[in-house]
Amino acid sequence: MKKFLTMMALALGGTSLTLHAAELTPNIEAAKGKVAMCIGCHGIPDYRTAFPEVYHVPRIGGQNAKYIENALNEYKKGDRKFQSMHAIAATLSDQDIVDIAAYYAAQSASTPVNPQK
Repeated sequence: MKKFLTMMALALGGTSLTLHAAELTPNIEAAKGKVAMCIGCHGIPDYRTAFPEVYHVPRIGGQNAKYIENALNEYKKGDRKFQSMHAIAATLSDQDIVDIAAYYAAQSASTPVNPQK
């Protein structure tokens, strides 16, 4: 699809037809069905992962949405190095990233740990 859009943009004299994450509208309700992989680590207080190395997993509820978007995009591109996060982020679309970031940004540090966090 990206290849098609690129070709169309070139054919139309450089008119951009692609959407950028900044133009996407976050959908917190849609994110509830997308955070299952996040919950397994980020929803557990004081969780430490042992693969690929021992790492304290941060709680991301209440974090700034733009920060989460940037982090997920950096994991997706491989600019941030953590194999587990890269594997997950690589499967996310730009819309998924915006939705997930909005979902976690809407929480606060006092939001209780729950299956949707």
